Amino acid sequence: MTTASKVLFTGKAHVTSGRDGAARSADGRLDIKLPEPHPAAENLFAAAWSACYLGAIGLAAAQRKIKLPTEPSVDTAIDLNNANGTFFLRARLDVSVPGVDRAVAQELIAAAHGICPYSRAVHGNIEVTTTLV
Repeated sequence: MTTASKVLFTGKAHVTSGRDGAARSADGRLDIKLPEPHPAAENLFAAAWSACYLGAIGLAAAQRKIKLPTEPSVDTAIDLNNANGTFFLRARLDVSVPGVDRAVAQELIAAAHGICPYSRAVHGNIEVTTTLV
């Protein structure tokens, strides 16, 4: 990370636990009940990563001057695992880039992992499988 960075956005949320647990973002766009920490955490992570990753695919296409004929989509699964008392995550991203040559789409989804801050944050920390569907 460089010392001369510009903050583009800050997401803020207040989260409570217990039977009446909830997550509320400071901007009010997110307001959901979280009666259990799991699977809520994995679902929220999957949704946040997916949203970021789709933006990264769009940016990768724009950088390569590729016009996407339709919007891409991603189905992300976050697995919470336990081995010998240690918890860890695995991720599977099934990505669709309709109307784009398969080789070009594969290039875009690979490039997106280098752009998306979520992908960069988990790189080398969790097992990630990305499949073009």
